[in-house]
Amino acid sequence: MPLVEIIGRSSPIKSGRMEIIMLLGRDIGIDLGTTTVILAVKGKGIVTKEPAVVAMDKNTGRLLKVGAAAERMLGRTPGNIVAIKPMRAGAISDYEMTERMLKEMVRKVETFSLVKPRMLISVPSGVTEVEERAVIEAGMQAGARKVYLIEEPVAAALGAGIDISEPEGHFIVDMGGGTTDIAVISLSGVVHSESLKVAGDDFDEALVRYVRRTHNVLIGQTTAEELKKSIGCVFPRPDNVSVDVKGRCLMTGLPRMVSLSSTDIQTAFEEVTQQILDAILRVLEDTPPELVADISDNGITLTGGGSLVWGFDRLVESATSIPTRIADDAELCAAYGVNRALDWMNNMQEGTLNLARKKQIKRQ
Repeated sequence: MPLVEIIGRSSPIKSGRMEIIMLLGRDIGIDLGTTTVILAVKGKGIVTKEPAVVAMDKNTGRLLKVGAAAERMLGRTPGNIVAIKPMRAGAISDYEMTERMLKEMVRKVETFSLVKPRMLISVPSGVTEVEERAVIEAGMQAGARKVYLIEEPVAAALGAGIDISEPEGHFIVDMGGGTTDIAVISLSGVVHSESLKVAGDDFDEALVRYVRRTHNVLIGQTTAEELKKSIGCVFPRPDNVSVDVKGRCLMTGLPRMVSLSSTDIQTAFEEVTQQILDAILRVLEDTPPELVADISDNGITLTGGGSLVWGFDRLVESATSIPTRIADDAELCAAYGVNRALDWMNNMQEGTLNLARKKQIKRQ
């Protein structure tokens, strides 16, 4: 007979088994993002935020660093060490590395317990059943006794402080590093959604291509991300800021300085921005009229790190004529939501959500 069963039966408290399990193994929530992994522990809140990067020795297969320490190695490693981003576009691209990354991160936050923890992991709304199973298996291998999934836009809405239990429509745009999830939520469920594999990382890549095409200079992804955060915009700024950027000249191979303005970066972002806007308009077009009326009153809420690019709320509002706001702590909204959802795990469905199949049934 399992130890927990024995202890539970001998306890004077009738519901002792559940309480003891919770005491012996804390529930863990994981916002499994393309660029960042955030862990929350029930009763403690968010406990760690690390880049989704691992560094390993190619010769021995030994895991060297995880998170921020591994991110600092990107582009700076010798031949026998490789720094890897095991997540791509919201899905697991390197299963073994994702499993080892999660195991190491969980080990840092999980104290010794007799019972393995339950895990609640966020996934994009466009995830396939195969991708769902990969996430569940990675969670089990990382030390979970049970794994539950929650859709990113639902978690983001919870983290933004929206009461999604009411029978009224709420429009969420959760823009992370690898995916943008756009969803209409009502009665704690997703009425209609679309998931794009276009998000914050694509802005960086678009800027790298733009500088290469217009100036014949190659800049790194890290430099592009810093420019995006400092002077980047998707809507005309009242002040056109310029900075000097150093990169490698593709003609001579030598360092070269070029000047980039906010207008240049807005031009570089246009294609990516338009894809996201088109998806927002498509979701609005397919939303039931009653819920569209609710959305016009409640407005559109932007969450995720990608939404922090200057002017995104103004751009969406100008394109839809619906009041648009950026949530407080937008980058952490999904993680806050996952943390809140830990309280409801006993009422949640364990294992796969079959999101792709449910969407297909809705279309029929």
